[in-house]
Amino acid sequence: MTPFEALGVLAAAGGAGAANAVVGSGSLLTFPILLAVGLSPITANVTNTVGLCCGDAGAIWGYRPELAGEARRVGLLAAATALGALGGAVLLLALPSSVFKSVVPALILLACVLLAIEPDTHAHAMPPRARGVALAAIALLAGVYCGFFGASAGVLVIATLRLFLAEPLRRLSGFKNVMVGAADGVAALIFLFFAHVAILAAVLVAVGSAAGARLGAAHGRRISEEPLRWTVIAVGLVGAIVLLVE
Repeated sequence: MTPFEALGVLAAAGGAGAANAVVGSGSLLTFPILLAVGLSPITANVTNTVGLCCGDAGAIWGYRPELAGEARRVGLLAAATALGALGGAVLLLALPSSVFKSVVPALILLACVLLAIEPDTHAHAMPPRARGVALAAIALLAGVYCGFFGASAGVLVIATLRLFLAEPLRRLSGFKNVMVGAADGVAALIFLFFAHVAILAAVLVAVGSAAGARLGAAHGRRISEEPLRWTVIAVGLVGAIVLLVE
């Protein structure tokens, strides 16, 4: 990797960390540039996941005020997502990425539609136990997706959480950061032991995404509800279009 390429990876990782802290879809910046510097699709995918873990940690730290008093819910979401990521990471090593990539744009577009409409108030009124089961199922599936592919995972997670939780989007972004961080952490451990990780590229992504996440969290938490919602929708639409034309 040339110095110019290294700077490009570092800059893309900074943008990815900032985007992931607020809405997600940062992989749409880092994954293509890792391919551009010569990594194979599978190596780029696993390297990206390993590197972005530092950005996930920075995003979780930046959104800690939104997570205050939510230890039980955060623990449930993190545990279920981590379990799903274990299965997703195994699938990535066993199956071609085209298995998920063929349906990902449709999933992201569906998430954008869900964000654009008002959530069902009956879902918000679910009994606590039923809501807990629904959230655990969402987190499990999100973990599988994050462990396998993960592009625009933040948009999908926020949209589905919004169906069952009558919480401000800023708090949902905090939950999303925990879930994606748990998934990336589990997947990264598996990849470090059982896949080929481009260490230099992973370090560059880690450094850039950590710095970007702190900045993204600091500014993202100040965005009011409606602008934030439409920002998430816009990012999701861009992500779906990018994946469709790849």
